[in-house]
Amino acid sequence: MDAFSTQNLWANCLKVIQDNIPEAAFKTWFLPIVPLSYENKVFTIQVPSQFFYEYLEDKFVDLLKTTLHREIGRDTILQYRILMENTTNTVVNYRGDAKSLPMDKGVAKNSNKIPNPFQKVVADDFDSQLNLKYTFDNFFEGESNKLARTAGETITKNPGKTAFNPLFVHGASGVGKTHLCHAIGTRIKELYPGKRVLYVSAHLFKIQYADAGRYNTTNDFINFYQGIDVLIIDDIHELAGIEKTQNTLFHIFNHLHQNNKQLILTSDKAPSELQGVEERLLTRFRWGLTTKIDHPDKELRLKILQNKILHDGLSIPEDVVDYIAENVTDNARDLEGIIVSVMAHSLVYNKEIDLPLARRVIGQAIKKIEAKKITVSTIESVVCGFYNIGIELIHTASRKRQIVQARQVTMYLSKSYTEMSLAQIGSLIGKKNHATVLHACKTVKEQMEVDRAFRDEIAEIEKKLKS
Repeated sequence: MDAFSTQNLWANCLKVIQDNIPEAAFKTWFLPIVPLSYENKVFTIQVPSQFFYEYLEDKFVDLLKTTLHREIGRDTILQYRILMENTTNTVVNYRGDAKSLPMDKGVAKNSNKIPNPFQKVVADDFDSQLNLKYTFDNFFEGESNKLARTAGETITKNPGKTAFNPLFVHGASGVGKTHLCHAIGTRIKELYPGKRVLYVSAHLFKIQYADAGRYNTTNDFINFYQGIDVLIIDDIHELAGIEKTQNTLFHIFNHLHQNNKQLILTSDKAPSELQGVEERLLTRFRWGLTTKIDHPDKELRLKILQNKILHDGLSIPEDVVDYIAENVTDNARDLEGIIVSVMAHSLVYNKEIDLPLARRVIGQAIKKIEAKKITVSTIESVVCGFYNIGIELIHTASRKRQIVQARQVTMYLSKSYTEMSLAQIGSLIGKKNHATVLHACKTVKEQMEVDRAFRDEIAEIEKKLKS
């Protein structure tokens, strides 16, 4: 069937669909669809993205099925052609009462599978744990990330043999550190298919090491990591206070660096600000390039928003996009979350996407966006300010009652408000062990149960933390 006839068939379907859903939903989810062909009872439509496809399947699959059967024929097969980021097409069929075929989501095969460092790995089945949707193509350059991005691209051309080894990238959550890591790893795999590239979070690394100790396979664990060509460890600050894991990482780091293997590390702080990490490791972190990714400026925020809108095939007025870019300033995750929230409010409440809607959505979300992340350093500052003592005093071995109490309260609140382990907390507060932290938490809890004045003090400190 020619293109004109295909478009007429789809136009007839659109009339039925438009009569059955709110106007805002129709404009958002059906007008961007492009009818491609109708051959051998297969009607093919093109949708802008996987996100678009999944939403249609979740919300409108029954309407689509009924409309196709009514306007074209009961044996009609609907085929989605999904325009992906890399300009290739993924095809998914939908046949009447059958479910759609599984989608290729653009992520690494077995992406949820934890690599087993205790099995012999051959090149063909080595899982790099890379998320292929994070590339340099959608990692937009701005003043906040220019150096990190440039260094990353330089590394991909000659991994392990540039001045940027290791590459240590630090910055707040959501500014693009993880995206950059995956982009570097993916590009290296494209240019050097034979190289073993591994992305791993520090959290997973320490779990694997603990398992290795439990099953007496530590040597296998070390041998596995020493065989990596490009090792990317995300959130290295999570190893703070864990001495044995740090010691093992030290030996792995030395082996890889001496053999011109590339190391890439990320953290929420610069090496000079990391507490609870051995100095010999910190020294090695500084061997290459240390660079910070800052919060994106407005120009970069606009690029991120426009890419999200284009990729997902959305229709959002320019003044709304500009308002979001002006008012959501911290990171890319918040920007994308606001776009999803605006779309959801538009559909649920049958409202056009305009400035009043954007203001309302951002107003509801802004408290979460601006919520201050509570860290051990924050808690130390608030507690010591409350008791009117110097922060440095709780790091000493002083047994003065007021200092001991401030130290114990800091440990108790750190356990309550952070995700750090007892060992990590102890390492950051006076280099104490986990047993000391456990005792401090127990002491504070017991005193709160019997001492109303002390309980009120803790409540006042918590109020200051949250303000």
